[in-house]
Amino acid sequence: MKYLLCLCLLLAVLCAITLCRHEDICHEVSNTNLRDGAENLLTHNCSKQGSNYADFVFRFYKQAISKEADKNVFFSPVSISTAFAMLAIGAKSTTLSQIFEGLGFDDLTEIRMHDIHKSFHKVLAVLNCTDVNITLNIGNALFTAIGYKPQETFLENTREFYDAEFFSSNFNKPEEAKKQINKYVEEKTKGKIPELIGHLDASTILVLVNYIYFKAAWEKPFDPLHTYEDDFLVNTNVSVRVNMMQCDSNYDSYYDQDLSCEVVELPYQGTARALLILPDDGKMKQVEDALSKETVCKWDNRLVTRRLDLRLPKISVSGSYDVKNLFQEMGITEVFSSNADLSGISGNRNLWVSQAIHKALLEVDEAGTEAAGATAIIVTRVLHPSVTIKFNRPFLILISDKETSTTLFMGKIVNPTKK
Repeated sequence: MKYLLCLCLLLAVLCAITLCRHEDICHEVSNTNLRDGAENLLTHNCSKQGSNYADFVFRFYKQAISKEADKNVFFSPVSISTAFAMLAIGAKSTTLSQIFEGLGFDDLTEIRMHDIHKSFHKVLAVLNCTDVNITLNIGNALFTAIGYKPQETFLENTREFYDAEFFSSNFNKPEEAKKQINKYVEEKTKGKIPELIGHLDASTILVLVNYIYFKAAWEKPFDPLHTYEDDFLVNTNVSVRVNMMQCDSNYDSYYDQDLSCEVVELPYQGTARALLILPDDGKMKQVEDALSKETVCKWDNRLVTRRLDLRLPKISVSGSYDVKNLFQEMGITEVFSSNADLSGISGNRNLWVSQAIHKALLEVDEAGTEAAGATAIIVTRVLHPSVTIKFNRPFLILISDKETSTTLFMGKIVNPTKK
């Protein structure tokens, strides 16, 4: 019988105010960081064909809603993909190809795989050193069992490409190890994710952690004095009372007649923006089915400045996902089975991923947006007159960084009051 050891991977998504986590590399990041002549496989250019990484967000979203179409959705695709890309450093053969193909990368030559990790490194470096008006920090950590040392190449590459921190954990005392890791995640997420891991056991040998921390102020804040109570139509039979924010100003927007939805861009101070998509009554599924990088490119190319009387509810929602099940349904299966080849970590084929969990939280108010979340992967043995656009029914939100063309968060707001 093959003995399977335990590996854990955590991703945390957070929003708060802090200094750049990697001050030592921020001074090295310049506007040429993403434009040094090498193709960046994470950055999507609407004018040319690139990798399908940009579509990972929509494929994951569609899988998430496949069983709960009438629930709030919120997650961080960049957090999930970063964690699995870091895990892929230790993967080989089919396990490796399934992970990368699931994230939207193909033609997996050794050179291209190196370029994928290099692309993650570039994007993470730029995101960690964003405009002073935005707090956006992404980090990674490895917790290894006392006395267990992963392959040196794995450690070197996680440090080189993902700037990973390293800690020792006593997994023979699972409760202590769980508290240590949960405390780390809680601190990195400023209390937003107090308990990511529910349980560990003595077979755990490695926990990989990724967190993303984001907070930004609107370029045009909403005046709290204009906020009022209103109905939000959850569905045809249910409505809830919400605090509806209001701002009459110029916004870039577009009405997509083909998909029957309003698209409004709300910029943050700095390089981030929120793209809000409000389907007409009964058109949510039509819009969801059409979600792709091409659709978003079309919207971006057709945005025009209009005077809008914008009404947007204050939001406080969260999401929790079994990434293992969702990935398996997306074709990423081997890494979660006894056939997994993670020998780049252990030196032999005795590791597999037993759990993969993602948690995320979104808060939107008059000042701006706060978001937090965490993911865990656990491997065990075995200009016109003002037009009113009122977001008083389910809508979609995409939060992205314009400098790197990276989607940081995506969600569907069905009930703005339900955590």
